[in-house]
Amino acid sequence: MNLPKTWKTKAVLAALILTFAIGSKDVEKLGDRFQVALPVIALGCSAVNGQFGDFLLRYVIQLGVVHGSKHALGDAPVNIRPNGGGLGMPSGHTATAALGASNLVHECLAGSPWVQGAVILTAGFVGGSRIEAGKHDIWQVLAGALAGWVIDRGFRKTSPRGALARLFHRVAGWFGRGAT
Repeated sequence: MNLPKTWKTKAVLAALILTFAIGSKDVEKLGDRFQVALPVIALGCSAVNGQFGDFLLRYVIQLGVVHGSKHALGDAPVNIRPNGGGLGMPSGHTATAALGASNLVHECLAGSPWVQGAVILTAGFVGGSRIEAGKHDIWQVLAGALAGWVIDRGFRKTSPRGALARLFHRVAGWFGRGAT
């Protein structure tokens, strides 16, 4: 087995193990913890790589897209959760986990396929935990995973198709400097 060689991969692996080790092993609660841990770890890695603002902006975009679609879909059948509640499409937990996992795999874990696989499986676990808890169906989870991944990969300043991302970064810069 090829063990992680860099301090970043060791830190990511340690953070995942610590997240698992603390607290309840209830599937829903564990999914909740990993849903927070993955983007927090990715934010830390982004900060080390000098891309803190870039990741934070993608995270905010992801929140807006996910929660905006939930509210825009209203009472549509696709937006109804298996437990009868509303605002189910897409799964926000899964979108957040997928965003964090995608960033980690591409920006922090190069050359560490075992740890990359662990991160991807962890994000998949988050989606599975939402299904197990009756909070989302498979389509809501898949839509969340797709949303998180597309936003991470497509809304980058350096993305080959990043014209939209560059526009978002420019607008965010205007707000950071104040309108003149």
